[in-house]
Amino acid sequence: MISDSTLNICIKAIQKRQQSDGGFTEQEKGSYRPDSTAWAALALSRAGITGEIVDAARLSLTNTQLEDGRVCMPGEPGAFWPTSLSVLAWKGSKAHGEQQGRAVRFLLETSGKHWKKGTDSPVSHDTSIRGWPWIENTHSFVEPTALALIALEISGHTGHPRFQEGLRMLMDRQLADGGWNYGNTIVYGKELYPFVDTTGMTLVALAGHIKREHVNKSILFLKSQAEGYRSPLSLGWALFGLGTWGELPKRGREWIEESLKRQKKYGAYGTSLLSLLALVSIYQGEFRKCVV
Repeated sequence: MISDSTLNICIKAIQKRQQSDGGFTEQEKGSYRPDSTAWAALALSRAGITGEIVDAARLSLTNTQLEDGRVCMPGEPGAFWPTSLSVLAWKGSKAHGEQQGRAVRFLLETSGKHWKKGTDSPVSHDTSIRGWPWIENTHSFVEPTALALIALEISGHTGHPRFQEGLRMLMDRQLADGGWNYGNTIVYGKELYPFVDTTGMTLVALAGHIKREHVNKSILFLKSQAEGYRSPLSLGWALFGLGTWGELPKRGREWIEESLKRQKKYGAYGTSLLSLLALVSIYQGEFRKCVV
């Protein structure tokens, strides 16, 4: 039984989003989303919810997986970014080992659209280094690449060339002053601003593969920003990013509670965001423990 009140708030709200076919919606009375379903399956299973509710969620992901292994947004086969999340959701499920394997093979065989940068390019990053995109036939960006690396790591593929190239891609997109945004660094001679959520997520993906000295500025940026954020996406990934590098703020749990209380003013959080906060609450900022 879950006794923690903060965790209970998240779990009860997530459970209300499950449809009759086992999949989850992002909001109550919404439509099925594979990303919401993957996050819900991960959060509920790690919170000790076992049996039919989690099994049904994992099965719904299986039913929406295409033959080549991708898991895409409904009606949009090119929007395959939920594939990485599905790998995480299937982790530890003996019944879905084959589906997880196909999803991993898809990731290893897929990349964004890349090219050799011309001398007149308005961007400064190396456009030839392959990562992963949100949508097929588009350039690679930071968040889908970070999620793909996490999925490949838990599947035992850290030595694969695609994994190593993904690490290089993320480091190439690191801002000079620390942190990451969606994927651009300098455009038309101007350095762009870092984002809290993508910086946290990227620090999770890089941990154990990049020396701390190469990400110190990014960690310092995140530490300087974390206390001022209560939006679930930024707060959740900030705590995971800092916790992964041994810098979890002592008031992290208090901030999560403050974030949840803000739903009274701003409305209910989405399933994926509640799942993120639940996982942070359970694992105190150590994301890898969620998916081992």
